[in-house]
Amino acid sequence: MNRFTDRVALITGAASGVGRATARQMVSEGASVYGVDIDQEGLQSVSDELGERFSPKTVDIRNREVCHEAVNGCVEHFGKLDVVANVAGVVRSHHVTDVDEETWRLIMGVNLDGMFWITQAAIPHLEKTAGNIVNVASNAGFMGQAYTVPYCAAKGAVINMTRALAMEYIKSDIRINAIAPGGMKTAMTENWSAPDDIDFELMKTYTGFRGMAEPESAANAICWMASDEAARCTGSILSVDGGLTAA
Repeated sequence: MNRFTDRVALITGAASGVGRATARQMVSEGASVYGVDIDQEGLQSVSDELGERFSPKTVDIRNREVCHEAVNGCVEHFGKLDVVANVAGVVRSHHVTDVDEETWRLIMGVNLDGMFWITQAAIPHLEKTAGNIVNVASNAGFMGQAYTVPYCAAKGAVINMTRALAMEYIKSDIRINAIAPGGMKTAMTENWSAPDDIDFELMKTYTGFRGMAEPESAANAICWMASDEAARCTGSILSVDGGLTAA
C-alpha cells in the first residue's frame, strides 16, 4: 500500500514504541515524517533506520512555544503538513495520596498539554491540506484504574478533547480522531512499576485476557485512521485494547 505518498506527517513520541512503529509504517507507505521526541539518541536511531524521509527533532512537548516551533519547523523542512499523530505519552503508578506536583505536571504535560499545543499549531497548516490528526488515548481514558489516577485523568481528557476539536472543525475538511490502545509492549510500560503495597485485586478489571500488544497493532490503527480509508471518521475513538472496554 502507498496510502501516504507525497504526504507529510508529524509524529510525537517517534523515538520508540508506537511512535517509532508509526513512523516506520508511514515511511514505508510513502510519507515524509517529522519525528518529535525528547529522546535524541532514540530519534537518531530511527533516522538511521528510515533515512532521508525521516527528519528528527528533539523537543519537550510540555512547552507551548517549543511545540509551535516544531510544527513550523516541519512545514519549513518538508513544505506542508498533512497528518499529525500525537503519540507521546508517559505513565506513573502511585497511591493518589503520594502523587506530588512534579509527577502530576509531568503526566499532564506530556499526555495532554503537548498534544493540545501541537494540535493548536498544526491546525492552520492542516486546513490548507485537508489534513487530519490522530491522538493516542488509552483504555485508561474509559476506565477507572487504581494507582494511575493522573494518567486516567489525562487520557480521559484526550478523548473528550478529540471530540470537542472534531466538533469545532466539523464544517472544515479537517478530520480529528483518536485511538485507544490497551497495554502495549513499549518502553513506557516495560519501565512501569507499582507501589509495593498495592491491592492487585483492584487491577483485575484492566489486566485483560489477551496479554500485551505489540506497538505495530496501534501503529496500524493510527495509519488507517490517518488514511483516506477513514475519510468518514471524525470525532471517532477507535478502541484497540483487546476487549478491555467491551463490557
